[in-house]
Amino acid sequence: MCVGLAAKVVKVKGNIALVDAAGARRQVSAELIENLDPGDYVMVHAGTAIAKISSDDIEETTELLEDL
Repeated sequence: MCVGLAAKVVKVKGNIALVDAAGARRQVSAELIENLDPGDYVMVHAGTAIAKISSDDIEETTELLEDL
């Protein structure tokens, strides 16, 4: 099973994004997403932001992970 983490983009520099996932900050590759800006939400898998998601998706994902 693969698990992606929902995260908020804090900063973008080139193809690297600093993201915050539940208080943990880390740098991830942003190569797969065009027009990524601070404040956007992304799904992160294996150190790569793989998709933009909505704030509603963040809430749903957080609730599901808490239930596990």
